[in-house]
Amino acid sequence: MRCVVFGATGYLGGRLVPELLRAGHEVRAVARDPGKLAETAWHDRVEVVRGDVGDAPSVAAALDGREVVYYLVHSLHRKDFVRLDRQGAQTVAGQAARAGVGRIVYLGGITPEGEPLSAHLASRAEVGRILLGSGVPTVVLNAAIILGSGSASFEMLRYLTERLPAMVTPRWVHNRIQPIAVRDVLHYLVRAAELPPEVNRAFDIGGPEVLTYLEMMRRYAVVAGLPRRLVVPVPVLTPWLSAQWVNLVTPVPRSIAVPLIESLIHEVVCHDRDIVAWIPDPEGGLTPYDRAVELALARTRAAGVPTRWSDASTPGAPSDPLPTDPGWSGGSVYQDVRELRTRADAGTLWSVIEAVGGEHGWYSFPLAWAVRGWIDRLAGGVGLRRGRRDPRRLHVGEALDWWRVERIERPHLLRLRAEMRMPGRAWLELSANSDTGGGSVYRQRAIFLPHGLAGHLYWKALVPWHRVIFGGMARNITGAAEHGMR
Repeated sequence: MRCVVFGATGYLGGRLVPELLRAGHEVRAVARDPGKLAETAWHDRVEVVRGDVGDAPSVAAALDGREVVYYLVHSLHRKDFVRLDRQGAQTVAGQAARAGVGRIVYLGGITPEGEPLSAHLASRAEVGRILLGSGVPTVVLNAAIILGSGSASFEMLRYLTERLPAMVTPRWVHNRIQPIAVRDVLHYLVRAAELPPEVNRAFDIGGPEVLTYLEMMRRYAVVAGLPRRLVVPVPVLTPWLSAQWVNLVTPVPRSIAVPLIESLIHEVVCHDRDIVAWIPDPEGGLTPYDRAVELALARTRAAGVPTRWSDASTPGAPSDPLPTDPGWSGGSVYQDVRELRTRADAGTLWSVIEAVGGEHGWYSFPLAWAVRGWIDRLAGGVGLRRGRRDPRRLHVGEALDWWRVERIERPHLLRLRAEMRMPGRAWLELSANSDTGGGSVYRQRAIFLPHGLAGHLYWKALVPWHRVIFGGMARNITGAAEHGMR
């Protein structure tokens, strides 16, 4: 089918597009800034157009010749998001009816019955009603918390649990929630395009488990390998105060945290399972909570080293971070990046890089490296005692002092994985590339993935030393290369 996706740069839109392509659909992606899609792995397989749901002519152009419209837009980061979302839905609904579109698919939120709604949930429900009343057959899929790296609700859960071994929380941590894995949400979204025209209604979708927010935090800690979290609920923290606390201890912006926290005062559990009459569950069944968390953490735990998104030849799993995700999503990754230009050619620079460690040392503050090695040995680690097998050439998988050689792209990139004792995981990348103006460019990147609060404190305690250790290392390696040229 010929599909158009409004909100292609958003969390779900960016994951839906490759799933639609896998299902054999033709896709047009709409974005206010098409440049944001330039680094996606699928940008050359879709038609990317500029459009804004508040601008009727651009909406009409985006809908031209389309059969299915996916409406995945919300303005939660704006103070006037209720008005903006209402206007956007009215514009798309009216233009879709004029264009003769065959189907609208919208993802909303589960709303409790018989109680006042938060502004966030009330707005999502209003958008659903506007689209259902458009005259175009519409499916509204209502979900609670979506479990996936990049989802604002999941990132809030992630940061709160990882950064706070003990916390005082409001009573809403005992409210019941039916979370759903992002891969299951995408399953329903893709299949909704094929529903017959007589289906014009809302469906609740959720995972196989109903949990409290407290249970979700504690089970997240188990999956992430963190100690049990101590949570003390108190009755005095209003949703607004809770949102300020979330804003303080997590990178989730206040503009998003406030409406999300206000929505947590409600229990959001599926009212029915009518969806299965039209769309069967995914093969193998719906994803359990613990498995969904594992998938959301898999990229960080398995690789941990960010790469250029355009390097990927095919789209990754729905749980993988995307270039269109906000900068605060995906968990904490601390980096220290140094880049220096040198008169030495790239070949000479590479020879210095591949010879680091062992008898050549680490080119900066030898005493600091030695002390860190002694501390590691006292803690039961490997220290600096392993050295290296060959003074000039390295091989993938071999030990190098307290590092392990993880990747070599000779003569450009060396990646080392730390095996010292620390509250997290660390990598060191050293690279050499020719400079267009002559000479070469040396790039050095230290990467650290903290494990719990101790990991965050560990990195922050070392920040004052980074200029001495990492800065000196970059200067001395490029200096050694220039000396080698002479």
